[in-house]
Amino acid sequence: MKKKLVFKGTATALITPLDENGINYPQFGALIEDQVKRGINALVICGTTGEASTLNDKDHIGAISYAVEKVNGRVPVIAGTGSNDSEHGLALARESCKAGADALLVVTPYYNKTSQKGLIKLYNDVADASDKPIILYNVPSRTGVNIEPATYAALAEHENIVAVKEANGNIEKIVETMSLTNGSLALYSGNDDQVVPLMSLGGLGVISVVSNVLPEKMVEMCDKFFAGDIKGAAQMQFYLHKITKAMFSDVNPIPVKAAMAALGYCKNFVRGPLVPMEGEPYEKMLSVMREYGLNV
Repeated sequence: MKKKLVFKGTATALITPLDENGINYPQFGALIEDQVKRGINALVICGTTGEASTLNDKDHIGAISYAVEKVNGRVPVIAGTGSNDSEHGLALARESCKAGADALLVVTPYYNKTSQKGLIKLYNDVADASDKPIILYNVPSRTGVNIEPATYAALAEHENIVAVKEANGNIEKIVETMSLTNGSLALYSGNDDQVVPLMSLGGLGVISVVSNVLPEKMVEMCDKFFAGDIKGAAQMQFYLHKITKAMFSDVNPIPVKAAMAALGYCKNFVRGPLVPMEGEPYEKMLSVMREYGLNV
């Protein structure tokens, strides 16, 4: 039998407050507390939005350990792991489990990529090594590799592989995946602009960037859908479209980090090769945020 559902609704792919000295833990703690109090359903720590790719292993596991302690069981803490080096990815998975994460979000290998056969071996190895449920993370625009529907079906046979964060943007492929897996994998949208469409296909929510700045609105959209107010949920998707575009007007997490800095949560600092948003694009983003009642 599959392990229990990790979450239903909205999980925030949380930024990591950084400065020249590393992680700013007081800011990180305040941000976590704010998200929990504002009703978020789960938190993803050290995902793409959390700049995991430029955190060393000590900071990566340190951030997960800190979040687990700060959350103290109030919502699930999902640890972002995965690597283009299988042994490194396995080590991150084991250490994240030891740190107390409730689940692992495991991105596909990037740069060197792999075949579908390689994906099946990799994910089964991670699932075997983990005592926590695994959420597959498919984001081919970043990694250059896509998990095919037949591969999802094969991976769904492992009891520890319970869900997918799908960011391939291909609705036809998602329909095929849901057909082949027949309810054995929970589906979460990895794109903030496709939450309601994916929930209409049986999706159970979103792992969201926009919920860093508007957690209540993302939660409300999912809640409306699950309560049967499909039209209301669709209206929320339309309402959020402009700020979603603003949060992805540059490479994630550049805009959302700038937005959170403008809201006073952190410094507008991203690690290289990313550079902070500034100038006209920054002012345009602030203008959109003001349209949503955000005090910037």
